[in-house]
Amino acid sequence: METNNNDIIVAISNGDINGIGYEVILKSLADIRITELCTPVVYGSAKVAAYHRKVLNLGSVNLNSVKSIEEIDMNKCNLVNCVDDNVRVELGKSTEFGGQGALASLEAALTDVLEGTADVLVTAPINKSNIQSETFHFPGHTEYLAAKCGIDPDMVLMLMISEGLRVGVATGHIPLANVPAAITPELIVQKLGIMQQSLKYDFGIRKPRIAVLGLNPHAGDEGLLGTDEIERILPAIQKANDMGITAMGPYPADGFFASGNFAKFDAILAMYHDQGLIPFKTLAGETGVNFTAGLPIVRTSPAHGTAFAIAGLNEANEESFRHAIYAAIDIVRNRRVYDEISANPLEIQERD
Repeated sequence: METNNNDIIVAISNGDINGIGYEVILKSLADIRITELCTPVVYGSAKVAAYHRKVLNLGSVNLNSVKSIEEIDMNKCNLVNCVDDNVRVELGKSTEFGGQGALASLEAALTDVLEGTADVLVTAPINKSNIQSETFHFPGHTEYLAAKCGIDPDMVLMLMISEGLRVGVATGHIPLANVPAAITPELIVQKLGIMQQSLKYDFGIRKPRIAVLGLNPHAGDEGLLGTDEIERILPAIQKANDMGITAMGPYPADGFFASGNFAKFDAILAMYHDQGLIPFKTLAGETGVNFTAGLPIVRTSPAHGTAFAIAGLNEANEESFRHAIYAAIDIVRNRRVYDEISANPLEIQERD
């Protein structure tokens, strides 16, 4: 493995090969700033990458094709061949091949990150239906990664991040009808704890301030529109504060975002998926990134899906994917600083 002064290796899974994954990857890697900050390693197929490059007319993007991460060049964009070259690309379609290619890439990239030969994982979008198999039976990346890291899925947090805006969700990929029963004081306190630790460890915020949204319209309007806030959310906020977490609320979601009140906080905990992601994506635009807080590894992804409708049309915007790479680099650097300043000086002396 050839090296330079850049020691951050970014493992990139190719996502569904029939979606916009390769398009946003290739467009992102065309930015020369990427290789100045990290060494990107795409896990996929050189043949599939070449097909997308030709269809999209992205001839300026070159990938150093290798068989394993041990062979990469730290001065180049690399591709580890781990997806069967015989897979058939059918742009814009959900196919079995698409799911197989996505899973093979994800498994190979994650293996190298878990083994420490890569530093961070950036995942291109998958199709949650065609990727299902004997080894992948999860509603999404978040739950799969938690299982592979040996962590209870309740102990991780989907955290959407953009400059000055971080939104987490207490409940993730579950049906809306199941949300009220899932919202318990214990769950909220748990998610607030994960968010607090992530804000310190991953983002370098010493004393985070967290806003908590209500579940019902107008945050229940003092019980008139629901008692979840009084019976479950407010007690959880009080307990979190007793534990040293600066949490406030519950706030009515609509007025909270419309008034700009969100800018006063380091992060926001929404009660369910769309309550948090709709305002986040509206405010963050193309710069939004999905970060999985609570994992021992660093994983980010763009805040969009496979976008089959525009696959192969050269219409996909790569900004979210590029920011996912930047965010992963920033987070691993923050973790290194945190670990360094938190190390026990006596232990360091003993090791020396």
